Amino acid sequence: MSETAEAEPGDLAIATTGLTKRFGQQIAVNGIDLAVPRGAVFGFLGPNGSGKTTTIRVLLGLAAATSGSARLLGHDVPTRLREALPRVGALIEGPAFYPFLSGADNLRRFDAADRHADPATRAERVARALERVGLTHAAKKKARAYSLGMKQRLGIAAALLEPRDLLVLDEPTNGLDPQGTREVRSLIRAVAAEGTTVFVSSHLLAEVEQICTHAAVMHVGSLVAQGSLDELRGTGSRVVRVITPDGDRCVSELAHLGLEVGPSDLAAHRAGDAEVVAPLPDDGPAAEDVVAALVRADVRVRGFDVERPSLEDRFVALTGEGFDVAR
Repeated sequence: MSETAEAEPGDLAIATTGLTKRFGQQIAVNGIDLAVPRGAVFGFLGPNGSGKTTTIRVLLGLAAATSGSARLLGHDVPTRLREALPRVGALIEGPAFYPFLSGADNLRRFDAADRHADPATRAERVARALERVGLTHAAKKKARAYSLGMKQRLGIAAALLEPRDLLVLDEPTNGLDPQGTREVRSLIRAVAAEGTTVFVSSHLLAEVEQICTHAAVMHVGSLVAQGSLDELRGTGSRVVRVITPDGDRCVSELAHLGLEVGPSDLAAHRAGDAEVVAPLPDDGPAAEDVVAALVRADVRVRGFDVERPSLEDRFVALTGEGFDVAR
């Protein structure tokens, strides 16, 4: 697990050093060193109120940092934000549309507001963006008739009217039903597959685990961990779980293999069986060797599994909180 960037600055889509934002005496973001690799799907993870949206607003020039520095696509924020923003698409705090206009007309208005956009190719850009998010069939439908999932996809289409190197999404699946969540998740994967770095703020750990390659964990304004998902789950923290009627013999044989079972890790599983749990470090015996040794010792193995902690396990360990904490 890494708390600071090890990548070269040119390899980072987003980089901050000591980034701090205060509101009076309240510290919303507390000296964070964020490192988002180019090409990653990066989950910015934390409970509501942990400083995620404030950080995003500072990165996009919507709020001024109190201290520290930030770079977006290699450009200093805010002094060179104008060079960076044309390559950045963003959906912050939910999409907002004119309800009486169609989806296509809303996108035309967004495109017209972009001083870098060529009016002569506007219709082509709008049609391509709608196709990209799967809304061509609803192009002429009024936005007020869109489902929440469709509105989220239309918001992402607006962010993708021009080619983007970085897409920033703030809670993109918040409030969606399962179908809408699947739609947005699939869209994020498709955008990332084209080479765009995707930065996703979320308090939903299951969503981050399904779509992200890297993540950072925020807690009360501080960055407590970041890295690849495997690093965040904790390298070397695997455990073996054995279901057997020979609990004591299993504990003894695991000890011979160098796997120590604590008193709380031997528990009743069902009638006549015990569940034995022991840490399995990465430099320990292979899982198949553990099973073979148990069988040679006449331990009857009725179930065997090797597990790593979930991202939720690590999140709770790092913050002491569940993942859905009210603001």
